[in-house]
Amino acid sequence: MSFESLGLCDELLSAVSARGYTTPTPIQTQAIPVVFEGNDLLAGAQTGTGKTAAFALPIVQILSETVLPRKRRSPRALVLVPTRELAAQVSEQMQNYARRLSLRSTMIYGGVNIQAQIERLHRGVDIVVATPGRLLDHAERNTINLSKIEFLVLDEADRMLDLGFIDDILHVVEYLPSQRQNLLFSATYSQSIKQLADDLLDQPRRIEVARSNIAADAVTQTVYPVDRNRKREMLSHLIRKGDWNQVLVFARTRYGADKLTAELLFDGIKAAPIHSNKSQSIRTRTLAEFKRGELRVLVATDVAARGLDIERLPHVVNYDLPQVPEDYVHRIGRTGRAGENGVALSLVCPAEQPLLLAIEKLLEYAIPRQTIAEFPQIALKRGTKAKVTKKSKGSSRPKKKTTKPTKKKTPASSTKTSTKPAKTGPPAKTTNSRRERGAPALKTGRRGRRS
Repeated sequence: MSFESLGLCDELLSAVSARGYTTPTPIQTQAIPVVFEGNDLLAGAQTGTGKTAAFALPIVQILSETVLPRKRRSPRALVLVPTRELAAQVSEQMQNYARRLSLRSTMIYGGVNIQAQIERLHRGVDIVVATPGRLLDHAERNTINLSKIEFLVLDEADRMLDLGFIDDILHVVEYLPSQRQNLLFSATYSQSIKQLADDLLDQPRRIEVARSNIAADAVTQTVYPVDRNRKREMLSHLIRKGDWNQVLVFARTRYGADKLTAELLFDGIKAAPIHSNKSQSIRTRTLAEFKRGELRVLVATDVAARGLDIERLPHVVNYDLPQVPEDYVHRIGRTGRAGENGVALSLVCPAEQPLLLAIEKLLEYAIPRQTIAEFPQIALKRGTKAKVTKKSKGSSRPKKKTTKPTKKKTPASSTKTSTKPAKTGPPAKTTNSRRERGAPALKTGRRGRRS
């Protein structure tokens, strides 16, 4: 099937061709006709399969069929996304398609000056790509009019639920008209997504182009068992030995991402972190440097990395396994995109075995293991050998051997012969004479006086 057969206009066909797309992906082939028909849609597809174009192309064409005054336009399409990076990625594609049909698109997200966004909204826009929190800020300030929305798109809906945006989404819906077309796109399909679909969608058409919760076939997965304290050494070893020039590494926390970056820089590997504590300008600049090849390693958290679109990214490394098994699918989906092959490695310590088992249960197969002799799964504790040598060379053991016989002989002799005589007068005088000579007192006599 071709893009022409999907009913796209000449302007959009030219835009698609300019981006190098020749044939539609399976999700595009099935979703675009549904949007043109005016039905609500619940679509599940692997990440990196072209979900953005699947809703952007038909929405832009439908909106272009109704001409509105250029000034003071109210948004007619709203796309909600979980992160700033995904907002920038979706907005870029939207603008590329919309400008060919004289439509305006803008993005709204937190972490930047709100005044510039207010000015763009004041000039009038047709399409808004937004994160839920900042969009609610505009709605409560009355700087955006959502009463004219014709299309509501929830992109990466599963991730928005994971991040706790469900209340914000439902609050946003309160500002929207009841008559609208709803499109819900998700990389994974869970019970919570079903519940959200029941609440928002009206008799939706369901599309699932691939079995849910599986990794792309183009991604080669491997698990490397390693002791937690040796992870950074193994990562540096793999990067150097494999001569990797572009690696996306996932850390669990912002502190962990910063710490790992500092250690890689110490190893002579050019790296930079990207996470929610970084300003949007720094995150945008860091990502651009990584795409240009100026950075060898990009260390990211899940929040920052969701929606990153890096062409021909060859390697993804799970330095820390995710707490949520579905996040593993999203992480490794950053490689092996658009028909390219990719490699996804996971450095797994013994404490992470339960997380690995949960991931394999989700995937319904075991991920191949590979070991490196220099990096055991459980390393010897530091200082263990030193403690053993101290005991063997020290004088504690000989003392125990000399004292134990004396302790055993003393009670035996005293009970048989010298117990009663020891309490008589002469021994006491002996004790006194020892004190007069300056000799130390007997142990028994000293205890007796203290008591």
